[in-house]
Amino acid sequence: MSEEPRSYPFSEPDRLNLDPAYAEVREAQGLVRVKLPFGRPAWLATRYEDVRLVLGDPRFSRAQAVGKGDEPSLIPFGPGPDTIVAMDPPEHTRLRRVVAKAFTMRRIDSLRPWVQKIVDDLLDEMEKHGSPIDLVESFARPQPGMTIFELMGIPYEDRPKVQKWTDIALSTLSAGYTRDEVLEAAASIRAYLADQLEIRRNDPKDDLLGVLVSARDEQDRLTEQEMVNLGVAVVVTGNETTADQITNFTYLLLTHPQHMQELRDNPGLVPQAVEEMLRYTPLLAGTSFPRVATEDVVLGEVLVRAGDAVLPSMMSANRDGSVFANPDVLDFHREDNPHLGTGHGVHRCLGAQLAKMELEIALSSLLKRFPQLRLATAPEEVTFRKGTLQRAPQELLIAW
Repeated sequence: MSEEPRSYPFSEPDRLNLDPAYAEVREAQGLVRVKLPFGRPAWLATRYEDVRLVLGDPRFSRAQAVGKGDEPSLIPFGPGPDTIVAMDPPEHTRLRRVVAKAFTMRRIDSLRPWVQKIVDDLLDEMEKHGSPIDLVESFARPQPGMTIFELMGIPYEDRPKVQKWTDIALSTLSAGYTRDEVLEAAASIRAYLADQLEIRRNDPKDDLLGVLVSARDEQDRLTEQEMVNLGVAVVVTGNETTADQITNFTYLLLTHPQHMQELRDNPGLVPQAVEEMLRYTPLLAGTSFPRVATEDVVLGEVLVRAGDAVLPSMMSANRDGSVFANPDVLDFHREDNPHLGTGHGVHRCLGAQLAKMELEIALSSLLKRFPQLRLATAPEEVTFRKGTLQRAPQELLIAW
């Protein structure tokens, strides 16, 4: 195709609003050639069925997209070829099995009372402080941080520095960090996890660090580098993503008061509401983690050639009107909701059930504790982070 690729992302993220360009592409041919800040041009898939196919069909390889220096990306340094998010089966399957035991439904259910206590303690501190208070620093970031650090076996007092390194490592060009600063932050996270794993070697415990060390030293199922990479992946995704979604979902409720009242009147609706907000919320600034076609594949009305990179946009797929009735409407009573908010296929989020449990407890408890919960500022005064892969308010001042 001779047409010049469109610049992508289509525009700077606008709060939690999805750029209308996604709907335009969905209604046209479904795929469009795009050029990201880094790497070669790629196809952007926007329709539900196409995105689901790219995520789940073995003809689309994640491993072939990385390691060549031309991966289409929003950030200067994506994951390396030896990380779980950059692998195909069977290597991906081998690594996923190592950490899967930490995320079984039985283990997650056993964590529920403990997560509830974390949430209650944080709400106690908020109540003592009084309103207004920033939900991000007082609640949204500490809660998943405490959860994932405890699950891993990492000292929670280290969270601020790990958080800072993560913010820099996941920043886009507009954040203003230099190449060396991004590299240094990524190296710092890896060095920190390597140190923590060495501590666990000398002090075995039944936590996720212990699982990783055992898989490396006793079972020979991991290389040293894979062990560290898995630790980094769990810490970063388990902390950052859930924290941002707690903030985003609270912001949605505070700016949709009728929906917030629905949950107050019917607390049993919270799990269904979480699923709907996972569908509705465009968490990412743009689509990353491309797949490469290993053979010619027809997607919708487009022939994708072998070797072409494809970016599957889950946030666009979640607004596809052929799958979701009134897709741009937030509806907590949606009966059929096969959203892709936690992914699909072999790379579906391993911690999805843990994250949903945390979100349910956080939102339910927040609404119950503060019946008069409201924004302490006008909605348009809420500032969202700039220059990051994920969208979320920088600060969310609340009152009650």
